[in-house]
Amino acid sequence: MNTATTPAYETGIEMLRKVILAAASALPLLFGVQTAEAAGPAGFARGLQSNTGIRYIVARQATLAPFAFVRFCKDNPADCARGSGAPVVALDAAREGELRRVNLSVNRAIRAAGDGTGRDLWQADVASGDCEDFALTKRRKLIALGWSPRALRLAVVRTGAGEGHAVLVVKTSRGDLVLDNRTGAIKPWRQTDLSWVKIQSGDNPRLWHAL
Repeated sequence: MNTATTPAYETGIEMLRKVILAAASALPLLFGVQTAEAAGPAGFARGLQSNTGIRYIVARQATLAPFAFVRFCKDNPADCARGSGAPVVALDAAREGELRRVNLSVNRAIRAAGDGTGRDLWQADVASGDCEDFALTKRRKLIALGWSPRALRLAVVRTGAGEGHAVLVVKTSRGDLVLDNRTGAIKPWRQTDLSWVKIQSGDNPRLWHAL
C-alpha cells in the first residue's frame, strides 16, 4: 500500500510543516535580530537596544532605597528633589570633556576611606569618604554645571571581586555611562566588571528599582 496518500501520513506532514515554520519565525528572537533584552553574567542588569545598537539599563520593579541614602535625603533634601530636564543628555565633545573633568577632579579631591565597622554614612562634598560619597559629589557637581538631574542616577552594584559598591550612572545619547571612583575611565555600563543590584529613578531620586 502507498502510505504517501493516506490521511494519517498527510496529517503528519502538515504537523511537521507547522513546526518548521514556528521554529523559523522564532530565529530572529533567538539571535537578537529584533530589539531585545540582553542579560550579562553574574547578575548583570538587562538592557534595551536602540536602533543604533546603544543599550540602556532597564529597571525592573520598585525596591527599597538604601537606608543610609534615606538619611542622606533627610539632611540634604535638595539632592533628592524630583528631577527636571531631559532624561537623556546629548553627549557632544564639550559635554564629554566636562564629564571627564568632573569624574577626575572628584576622584582626586576625595581621599578614599571607609565609614568604619557597622557604619554606613552617605555624604557629598567631603574631604574623605567611600564610593557613594564620590558618586553623590559627582552628581551634585554635574547638576551645578547644568546637567539634567533626570539623567544622573546612583546605582548600587557589586564589583568583580564581589564587594558592595556604588557608582554614578549618566544616561547619554551614547548609552548609560559609569563614573566610578576606582578609575578615571568612563565606560559604558556593559563594559564594566560590575553586577547591578539597584538604581535610582531618574524622575524621583527617592525611588529605587531593582535590576
